[in-house]
Amino acid sequence: MADIREGGSAGVRQWLRGIEVFARPLPAFAHEQAPAEPAALFVTWLAEAVAAGLPDPHAMTLSTVDSAGDPDARVLILKGVDSSGWQFASHAFSPKGGQLACHPRAALTFYWPEHGRQVRVRGSVTPGSAQDNAADFLGRSATARAEALLGRQSQYLTDPAEQEHALEKSLALIGREPSLVDSAWTLYTLTPAEVEFWQATESRVHTRLRYERSRDGWERLPLWP
Repeated sequence: MADIREGGSAGVRQWLRGIEVFARPLPAFAHEQAPAEPAALFVTWLAEAVAAGLPDPHAMTLSTVDSAGDPDARVLILKGVDSSGWQFASHAFSPKGGQLACHPRAALTFYWPEHGRQVRVRGSVTPGSAQDNAADFLGRSATARAEALLGRQSQYLTDPAEQEHALEKSLALIGREPSLVDSAWTLYTLTPAEVEFWQATESRVHTRLRYERSRDGWERLPLWP
């Protein structure tokens, strides 16, 4: 690594160009055989990633914009997917919760490098019902619930001891009231306007298929690499 740094930016560029990608057997993707709805194809790809033992196959990047229009992104865990959309959860008072309240549109990106596959989802975002939100919250671990109840996600942490003490109090509260629900916890659904599937090949002539929503359902549109 020291040699790379000594070469300056040119050395880093040369080093990056030398890193091999997609130099392994990759799944084939016959886009003309894709199902009529994107959720079905997504679940198939996700199931194949799980079966292959890929790490954290349900992790995804959630991209939003803030009130100034600046982009923001972070990795979350997928909570569900069906014909209505892709689900994820967060605290309504978190930065992403505030961004979604201001601009209720988002993008999701899934990437399974071992399979050379990427899925991009864009669309509108709606919060869940109180019942759905509560069910998701109570399905979390005790520590995750206790942390959410603090309502301080992304705030500056000046004293780790304060965090530890607050978490202990929150865990004790859950112990006394195991059915306690944070009313600000939200299960969001992203209803897609478009979903793109990307399958890499070693030749770099990648296969891309975009689903675009129309009045009559979904259109399947192959794309240039």
